[in-house]
Amino acid sequence: MKNTTAALTEAIYYILLALQEPLHGYGIMQKTSSMSKGRLVLSAGTLYGAISNLLEKGWIVPCGESSDTDGRRKLYQITDKGQEILLAEFERLEELVENGRMNIKK
Repeated sequence: MKNTTAALTEAIYYILLALQEPLHGYGIMQKTSSMSKGRLVLSAGTLYGAISNLLEKGWIVPCGESSDTDGRRKLYQITDKGQEILLAEFERLEELVENGRMNIKK
């Protein structure tokens, strides 16, 4: 399936990637930093702005509360639509890398 939406920002891509399992905000921050080897460090403001945007688009949904903090942390998970968008972006990025491999002279 071809994605007709604009390219995702790096932060949105990593947030959706992190939400392959339900996580709370701090967990998302930790996982995105770990996956990017510390290159992407989300501030709380950036993260919660992105979460608000993703909730509005229907790409993620709240799925309960974390038991590790007396239920004060909301958990989020990716939706089928969010997974579809993530996969389309992954395929777009693969194409970019493949074109680079074929055309960049070393």
